[in-house]
Amino acid sequence: MNVTVDLDNRPPLAFYLSVGLVAGSIIALQIGIMRVFSVGSWAHFGSLVVSLAMFGFGLTSAVMCVAKGWFERHWEGAVKGALLAFGPLMVVCNLAAQQVPFNAIFLISDPMQKWRLFANFVLYFLPFLAGALYLGVVFLKAQKTFSRVYFADLVGSGLCGLSVLLAMYVFAPDDLIMAPLLLWLAGGVLWFVAFNDRRGIATIVGVAVLSALVHHVAPPLLGIPKLAVSDYKGVSYARKFPDAQRTYERASPFGYMEVYSSSYLHFAPGQSDNAAFNLKNMPANAYLGFYLDSEGPSGIIKDLPAEETPYFRYLPMFYPYVLKQAPETFVVQFGGGISTAVALKSGSSHVTVAEGNPAVLTAFREDPGLRTFTGDVLRNPKITVIDYDGRLFVAHTKKRYDIVDLSLADSAGLSSPGGFSIVEKYSYTREAMSAYMRALKDGGILSVTLWNKEEPPKSVLKLYATMAAAARDVDGGNIANKFYVVSSYLSTATVLYKRGGFTPEDIAKLAAHTKAMSFDEIYAPGLKVDTTELAQILQDYRDQFFFQGEPADPTAPSEKEPNDKPPPGAPGATEAKDGAPPVPRVPATVLGRLAWHYHINGGWQKVADEYVFDTRILTNHQPYFAAYIKVKDLLKFTDRLETVQDEWGYLLLWATLGIATIFALTLVLLPVVFGWRTIFSRYPGKAGTMVYFLCLGLGYIIVEVGMISHFILALSNATVSASVLITGMLVFSGIGSFVSERYLDRARTIMPRIFAAIFLILAFYAFTIDYALDWAGTLPYALRIAICLLLILPPAFLMGFPMPTAMTTLGRLGKDHMFLWAWGINGCFSVIGAALVPIVATSFGLPAVVLMGAFAYLIALPAFYSVLMPLTKERPAAA
Repeated sequence: MNVTVDLDNRPPLAFYLSVGLVAGSIIALQIGIMRVFSVGSWAHFGSLVVSLAMFGFGLTSAVMCVAKGWFERHWEGAVKGALLAFGPLMVVCNLAAQQVPFNAIFLISDPMQKWRLFANFVLYFLPFLAGALYLGVVFLKAQKTFSRVYFADLVGSGLCGLSVLLAMYVFAPDDLIMAPLLLWLAGGVLWFVAFNDRRGIATIVGVAVLSALVHHVAPPLLGIPKLAVSDYKGVSYARKFPDAQRTYERASPFGYMEVYSSSYLHFAPGQSDNAAFNLKNMPANAYLGFYLDSEGPSGIIKDLPAEETPYFRYLPMFYPYVLKQAPETFVVQFGGGISTAVALKSGSSHVTVAEGNPAVLTAFREDPGLRTFTGDVLRNPKITVIDYDGRLFVAHTKKRYDIVDLSLADSAGLSSPGGFSIVEKYSYTREAMSAYMRALKDGGILSVTLWNKEEPPKSVLKLYATMAAAARDVDGGNIANKFYVVSSYLSTATVLYKRGGFTPEDIAKLAAHTKAMSFDEIYAPGLKVDTTELAQILQDYRDQFFFQGEPADPTAPSEKEPNDKPPPGAPGATEAKDGAPPVPRVPATVLGRLAWHYHINGGWQKVADEYVFDTRILTNHQPYFAAYIKVKDLLKFTDRLETVQDEWGYLLLWATLGIATIFALTLVLLPVVFGWRTIFSRYPGKAGTMVYFLCLGLGYIIVEVGMISHFILALSNATVSASVLITGMLVFSGIGSFVSERYLDRARTIMPRIFAAIFLILAFYAFTIDYALDWAGTLPYALRIAICLLLILPPAFLMGFPMPTAMTTLGRLGKDHMFLWAWGINGCFSVIGAALVPIVATSFGLPAVVLMGAFAYLIALPAFYSVLMPLTKERPAAA
């Protein structure tokens, strides 16, 4: 038997729990979709789908605002329908989306890919629409106690978001949809319990069981995947090898880790081609492929016998051992263990190795197969393991090393197809490089190896600029004798820095090794460079993208280097050295030499300004090996996107921002267009109210998403950082929402103080929170999480006041339509804010993101008084 519940006057506890769990299932679904895209395709597409799907809240608000009367009369049926549809839709739409053959690689060349991406948007939009309808109707019926309902919404969302983090240990990515499904079931059952609706309880349980069966039974019966992994993800290649075997698998918040064995896996990063000609014993089946979220491989090298260890001399990581005998070595990141193996087999007396991903350490310490293959490397008596980021360890330790090695640590993504993700790479920043340099003994060597697979060069130019700047921070102005740099075209680049400078004897040894390896010498003290080539190289690279007509080929002979060269011995022929043919001119190699010439002697900034791509220094405020396209050139690329496929991740952010802005303005203005005379004509303060909720939507999401990037400094993982930050923000804001009800009658005097306090705290955090997070990053992981939560508590608690105070005020003033409209404005502009964050971060830095959020709250302060304006005597007509 159903009972009537007055949602505005002391509803039962089951009602609040239902709101919290259903709201939490929406958050869980967002996280789940992003994980699915991260493993199956590319993470930024998951973010885009979630952002657009969140417009379900905006669309729901617009429709309910125009048809408020209908929803008030049929609210119980609307809630039941939305609730019963939400669970099945999340399962069916997720399965259907996995069958859409979308591939980001062909987004530009194949018009069908755009429609397939659109199909993903629509499919993931539907469950969010059902969830938004449930919350929208609940908010409509509980306007006068909105603070309490909003408290349940936020706290439930936050705690459920944290529960999804724990669920990642239980469910593999292809089954992670079960987490939001279970939360939805619990919330749905509690809703019907609150109304004593036994039939509803039985119905939702039956629907949940059917939904779970569809997810688990339909794919094997129909021969369809639960999670379709793109053919262009690294793990897809490994799975297709005839003798491929998955030897290890583990799901966790730190990534979905897989290890494959195959005779076809030949990793050897940057290995000299001369190894095949000079080694008597080339190691057979020396590598396992390590894949994290389907990206890779990172090579796991086996424990080689003594007769095969000369193999290591042909890897670029060996360079510091050319000069150092029995060194004390620090490896910044363990990864697959190659640098650690090189250090051990090259005679290091002791190796300290750091690894910030607990899942990696667990695999190498506990899995019998990996322990046997690597010779149980992490239990080697010569090794000390640091279980947090190496950059944080060297910044706080007093210990000094002969060699600090940073080889291909976080750069696997720099060579992955389909676009660079906007991902923080704190291990490569100016601050990190300075810390590595200071951790060296006198005469110690820092060795940094990075993938160099780009043409034109991008990431290596950022690395060069960053290391030169860090060296000046440590040593002052003269750094000419501090560096030695080599590269292998379209393979790797290695930068050596020596504390105290390289001696002529050092340079001679390194040059001999470089010649033996057939690597390109990019910089050495005293190396002469012809600067007259610079202008032509810069122009050729610019013409490659912007030339009107046939695109230029910078690798083709220039006018000064005709195709028809005279034969050897003829007048004008290039003389060969030592009987070898002349070295071909490679623009990328020449540009690297020119870059170092200007870094050492000054003038690089002018060159960087003229270069076609952005090569700014990486800092803790802008730690991005991405966003290479300069903002001023964005429009020039619109008709030639196929030339910058590796920048789609960045370009997609701009596309998201444009789409979000168009949709947001459309949905926000839709109720006004349809109801300007009948609904809003006598509502005072419309413009101010819009500005107020617009600022809240922008400000809250900007702070939330921006702080996720900051928290990675301490937590070293984007998924964990996001879950902890979202949980803290929502729970503490929910508590603030609950407390705000006590001050509702004094809102006119209290709220200005709240806004001022939010602004001051955020402005202070923008430039100081990194110091606290750097320190916290060296502590045990649970303590790091606790400190991060404490740091976010003050602003999040205060940020919980503005929204419920204003919404409750609108409800009590009788501005019912504006109540619904305001909720939609907040949701729509939250999506715009989420799209703005990475653009602002890459362009101006992470402090600018937090400051932007702070100013949004400051602008909301005067707009708040528009919300307080009472209705005129004549009430607007009901819809």
